[in-house]
This record gives sequence, structure tokens and C-alpha cells, in this order.
Amino acid sequence: MELPAVSLKAIILVHWLLTVWGCMNHMFPPSYAWGNFSVLAVGIWAIVQRDSLDAIMMFLTGLLLTVLTDIIHVSVFYPPNNYLTDARRFSIGMAIFSLLLKPVSCYLVYQMYRERGGEYTFNIGVTRAGQDRSAYEPIDQQDAAPQWPDPNKTAQQPY
Repeated sequence: MELPAVSLKAIILVHWLLTVWGCMNHMFPPSYAWGNFSVLAVGIWAIVQRDSLDAIMMFLTGLLLTVLTDIIHVSVFYPPNNYLTDARRFSIGMAIFSLLLKPVSCYLVYQMYRERGGEYTFNIGVTRAGQDRSAYEPIDQQDAAPQWPDPNKTAQQPY
């Protein structure tokens, strides 16, 4: 089943609106607003630079991290029933709706990442020490001596 094409602008607009509504009553600490709005700013960067894999990857990573931080904010700062007014219910409802919508947004942003030429695996730039070099061919010498001794040969005995 093919999902309809959703614009990155629409994703950012919806999450911006839900974050503004979630911040209406100052129920959450400033870290909720800073975290969500800074990720949305990275999303604007991904809109501006359409060919940048880094921008869309950072936006996707930020969305995934805000899922975790939103769960923590909602669970820790949810007010008791005697402090819930209608405006606070609306505000917390929009924060929860934004949280529920983020996995769908992450999937759509990941599809955009793949459309821009991203790989299926995430590369964070860490190289391994023991990389396989069997496909390496030296271009300066045709019959270069092997750099490492053959493990199948026995070592020469010292005198």
C-alpha cells in the first residue's frame, strides 16, 4: 500500500501548531518548548536545503528524540485531577496528540530521507578498526609483496 505524498512543510506546520497549543498553559517546563521548536527549526533547514541528507537526517533524529522527551514531560508534569481546567486539558491533549502523531511523521520523514538518496542503514561516521581489505588493490605496483605475513605459513625459527 502506497502512502500519499506528504509535504515536509505540512509535517512541520502540524507539529508547530500542536506544540504551540501544548505550550499554552505553561504546564510543561521550558525544555518542552525549546526541544520541540528547535527540532522544527532543523526541519525548516531540511525544507530550505532540499538535497541535504544531513538536514533531513538531523530532523528525523530530532523527531525520534522528542518522542522520548515528550513521553517524559507528559508523564512527569501531568497535573492532578483537582488542578485540571478545560484549558489545561486541551493543552495536554494537544501535547499527547503531537506525541501520538510523531511516529507517523518519523516514518514519512524517513521515506523522504530515502528519496533524497539516503541509505537503509544509518551511518554515524564511526569507522571500524578491523575493516575487510580483501578487495583492496594497490595501484602503484602490480606485484606488491603482502604487507602482513600469511597465517597459514609457519614462522621461521630464530637462531
